[in-house]
Amino acid sequence: MKPHPLLRAYMAGAMLPSIFMLVPMSIYAWHQFYLEVPSQFIFGLPAQPLVRALVFPMAVIPNVWGLWNVAHLAIRPMARLPIGAHGALLPIVLIPLGITLAGALDVFHIQFWFAAPALPLGMTVYYLLWKYVVAFLNAEVGIA
Repeated sequence: MKPHPLLRAYMAGAMLPSIFMLVPMSIYAWHQFYLEVPSQFIFGLPAQPLVRALVFPMAVIPNVWGLWNVAHLAIRPMARLPIGAHGALLPIVLIPLGITLAGALDVFHIQFWFAAPALPLGMTVYYLLWKYVVAFLNAEVGIA
């Protein structure tokens, strides 16, 4: 049986955001179905863009994390970049992509310069998550 290291890298990378994305979707479902209150009353937004703002990242973010972990495994022999630093580069891709897609899908409109201060914070959080959580998961599946 082949060990399939790239598949294991994808699964290890996608696990953390998959679990985390359940939290906002569960909160939305609780407000929507249990309380039976329209979301525009709670959040001040129309219901449909809020659903798109929650569901779209649930599909994209775990896949991007998994592919980013596969990329780390693939380039590790050539570039000696620690996994934390590799993970810290991901917000540089995700924040502009998220702003562009949110504007294109009419979820919300924000200029990049207003979101730019979130970049160092995002890079710090991603560095810590990748250094400790994703590195631990990689070690658990035997690809560290």
